[in-house]
Amino acid sequence: MPMDKPMPSSNPPAAHMPRAIWILGFVSLLMDVSSELIHSLLPVFLVTTLGASALAVGVIEGLGEATALIVKVFSGVLSDRWGRRKGLAVLGYGLGALSKPLFAIASSADMVLFARLSDRIGKGIRGAPRDALVADIAPPELRGAAFGLRQSLDTVGAFLGPLLAMGLMLLWANDIRAVFWVAIIPGLLSVALLIGGITEPAHPAGPVRTNPIVRDSLRRLPRAYWGVVAVGALFTLARFSEAFLVLRATQGGLPLAYTPLVLVAMNVVYSLSAYPFGRLSDRMRHRSLLLLGLVLLMAADAALAYSPAWGWVWLGISLWGLHLGVTQGLFAKLVADTAPGDLRGTAYGFFNLVAGGAMLIASVLAGVIWDRIGAVGTFSAGAVFCALAVIVLLAGRGPVPSKLARGG
Repeated sequence: MPMDKPMPSSNPPAAHMPRAIWILGFVSLLMDVSSELIHSLLPVFLVTTLGASALAVGVIEGLGEATALIVKVFSGVLSDRWGRRKGLAVLGYGLGALSKPLFAIASSADMVLFARLSDRIGKGIRGAPRDALVADIAPPELRGAAFGLRQSLDTVGAFLGPLLAMGLMLLWANDIRAVFWVAIIPGLLSVALLIGGITEPAHPAGPVRTNPIVRDSLRRLPRAYWGVVAVGALFTLARFSEAFLVLRATQGGLPLAYTPLVLVAMNVVYSLSAYPFGRLSDRMRHRSLLLLGLVLLMAADAALAYSPAWGWVWLGISLWGLHLGVTQGLFAKLVADTAPGDLRGTAYGFFNLVAGGAMLIASVLAGVIWDRIGAVGTFSAGAVFCALAVIVLLAGRGPVPSKLARGG
């Protein structure tokens, strides 16, 4: 289909969204409450309790997120090879829940790194099969809305977790380790809901499934898909770990117990915007939404780098969340739209493999620049990568195939 051809404006009503999509959204919500209880406090725990540097924070966050994204390659491939998604998703959510106590007992940055890698391996195992499961369940005309809804509910958990962390920090006199212990509860509830609430749809009979990463299978992934992969990598280079948002706020004197408010603010905006922009992606040109996301991220970087007052810091954090709401569900939809149905798990896996490498590079660079120049240098570098990505999208050649500009 030509890139500039608009999608039909009519959609089935939101009430037709399959029940399983809502359940998967609440599974993600509970796990994000568990993860963000820890993640919202982890940067300050590393810096203030364990004496780690900003570079160490960047390395831990970059390796953690890169590991999650890289593991998605193998889980996605396995889900395509087996033709089943749910079992791998349960394994990934279970590992994520059971890794949480490791943070509470960590006594060094190395132990935190081990805990973070364990947690992110669980995320990597579940991510591609879960996204492929959403694509399998959702009607094609509601696919963007389905990914937006799941992402929106996921992000509700991403701001409820920091809110709970803040409340517990105030209640328990800044006892970060005690807060970390609580995180296992919503994680286990997430696993229980997935096991009891989701029945995987039957897959139509077809030829015997083979290894999806053999050359003949990979050739079936079209050029449009690889264009999505390339654009996703550019976006990830421009967006390093949110841990640096937390450090930016604490640099200005935000009290320790209130640092979770940074991720609360970001994720409230993310949650409120993910579903509307997901629905919009079903009918609007994709290139326009991608450009909007980059402009928002560039504005966030500028506000955080050169903020003359606290209000500008919170504006930058909010714009960061809005950028995520515009782009993250869209990329999930683009992968589903450009990959064959029996290779969706593999397609999500390779997309995240490339994004994982970009996230590692971006976070390590952010930490190095922070230690040598400070927040101004880190966020200015992010704005430069945004500008480069805008140039690539506007050029409309090379890694950005023409199909990305259309809706649907």
